Amino acid sequence: MSRTRIAATLTAAAVITTALTPAASAAPDRPTHEVRLLGERIVPNDLVFQGTTVGGLSSIDYDPRTGGYVFICDDRSAMQAARFYTAKFDVGAKGVGPVTFTGTHPFRRPDGTTYPPLAENDPSRPQNERTVDPEELRADPWTGDYFWSQEGERTATTLIDPSIRRAGRDGAYVRDLPLPANEKMIPGAGPRQNLAIEGLTFAGLGSLIASSVEGPMLQDGPDATPEHGGLDRITVQSRFGPVLAQYAYPEEKVFAAPNPPGAFATTGISSLLAADPVDPSKFLVMERSFVTGVGNKLRIYEMDTKGATNVLGVKSLAGAKNVKPVRKRLVADLADFPLSTLSTVDNVEGMTWGPRLPSGERTLVLVSDNNFSATQVTQLIALAIR
Repeated sequence: MSRTRIAATLTAAAVITTALTPAASAAPDRPTHEVRLLGERIVPNDLVFQGTTVGGLSSIDYDPRTGGYVFICDDRSAMQAARFYTAKFDVGAKGVGPVTFTGTHPFRRPDGTTYPPLAENDPSRPQNERTVDPEELRADPWTGDYFWSQEGERTATTLIDPSIRRAGRDGAYVRDLPLPANEKMIPGAGPRQNLAIEGLTFAGLGSLIASSVEGPMLQDGPDATPEHGGLDRITVQSRFGPVLAQYAYPEEKVFAAPNPPGAFATTGISSLLAADPVDPSKFLVMERSFVTGVGNKLRIYEMDTKGATNVLGVKSLAGAKNVKPVRKRLVADLADFPLSTLSTVDNVEGMTWGPRLPSGERTLVLVSDNNFSATQVTQLIALAIR
């Protein structure tokens, strides 16, 4: 066993151990940090870069190898091949500087071809080659490769598992990580359509990978509504594959009733980020909500797995006894900041740590997914957190 594998095993053991230790009480509605808005930057809609349309940016990550950032695009190969972008921009006390895109690459299947549109789904191919729904991407702090999540597909005629994949810096396929059996798409169980694996982050100095489903899985109870929240699962696994633990995360209820009644309304985890590079128990969780006739709401929480029950072996969270969810406390609600889109906070989906300020504050950089819509924006937001 190599030193890196030994380190990963020891760190993983620490995660399991902390789940068995008592946790101090915490008020979920009291902010944990002082947070202020540094600034924002809007990327023009329909920007064309290297023959592709820039948009649908559903995640952002800082890449220490370049000093720049990497975005995943959630285009399911409908406009151009499923892809990611690299870019550079300054983040500092004066906000977010001009954005310069520096590269784009398509994600590739094991045979080197790009992923086809969903309409061209070929059942004769293995699941991980048929179609993708890209959601979050992280730069591997050890190798520089990219790990990315995709949500799969659940319809009356098609079941395609979500996945976490590793790609080279040119988008070439490397491997899939194993998933826990309960996160696979099977009739009557597994993730709901468009509420599968979305959040993804490295933890424990890169030895662990944590991921989150966007909403409650079918076996874990109903999805959130304006009357009640739901229970999502956070999964922690070794970067080498083995799944080590799962935790129940209590997502908030939908923040308002839709107008007209019965119209679409949803809430869920859109991004997951290690809160500390060393401590494998603390994460930032982005809860993104949309309500027809009302708009979006975006809240960021700090969650702690210490004292939470490891529910990896719990078949259903619905009515399960003796299950203690993770603790969570509010970090920021974007409605509290004077953004240019304040009246309708946009579809913010991704977050990453940026540079530390001379004041000692950390910067948190957010990105919104414009859904390739003329009525939405690609927005970069920088917050300072003490």
